[in-house]
Amino acid sequence: MEISKFSAGITFCDNSIASRIKTQGMSNEENVIHQAKFTPNIRRYILLMPALAMLFSIVGIPIMILWFLGIGQMVSKRYYEALECRLTTKHLKYKKGILVKVEKTIPLENIQDLTFIEGPILKAFNLAMLKIETAGNSGSGSADMRLICVEGAQDFRNLVMNQREMLRKGGGEGEESAQAILKDIRAILQRIEEKS
Repeated sequence: MEISKFSAGITFCDNSIASRIKTQGMSNEENVIHQAKFTPNIRRYILLMPALAMLFSIVGIPIMILWFLGIGQMVSKRYYEALECRLTTKHLKYKKGILVKVEKTIPLENIQDLTFIEGPILKAFNLAMLKIETAGNSGSGSADMRLICVEGAQDFRNLVMNQREMLRKGGGEGEESAQAILKDIRAILQRIEEKS
C-alpha cells in the first residue's frame, strides 16, 4: 500500500482515492464566471464621507485639512485598487482593505438574498450597494457582505442569483461522488485499524 500526500495536507493510503478527489471537482480550482468591475466614484465617496464626519467634531477639523491635502486621496486610491470581487461556479469571493485586508468567500448555496440599495447619499455619488444575506444571518440585521460601487449592480445581482439557482438544481451529483469517496476512506481506515 502506497502513501501519498494530497494538496490539502491530508495523507491517503491509496493513490486511487487521492486521484478521484482531484478529478471529481473537490480541488480549490474553480472557474471564474464574472470578475466584477468597480466604479471609480467610490474614490470620491471614500474621500468625502470621513471628511463629513470630521466636520462635526472640533478635533476633526484640523485633521480634515490633512485629509484633503493628500492622505484622503491616497487612502481612497489604494482602497479602490484593492477592491476585487469574483463570481465563480460555486462561490462569491470578495477582497478589500488597505491596512486590514478582508477576504470573504461565500458559498452560493448559502446566499438567501441580494438586496439592491440606492439611498440619497449613494445616488449623489452615482453608486449603489448590494447587501448579501446568507443562511443564518438574514434575521440578525447584519449582512455577511456589502458591495458598494459595483458597475452594473443590478446585472451582477441577477448573475449571482442565476448561478445560485443553477448550482442548486445540479447539486446532487457532487454529493453522491463525495459519499463514495468517504466510503472508500472509511474502508481504508478500518483496514489500517485492523492491522494495528
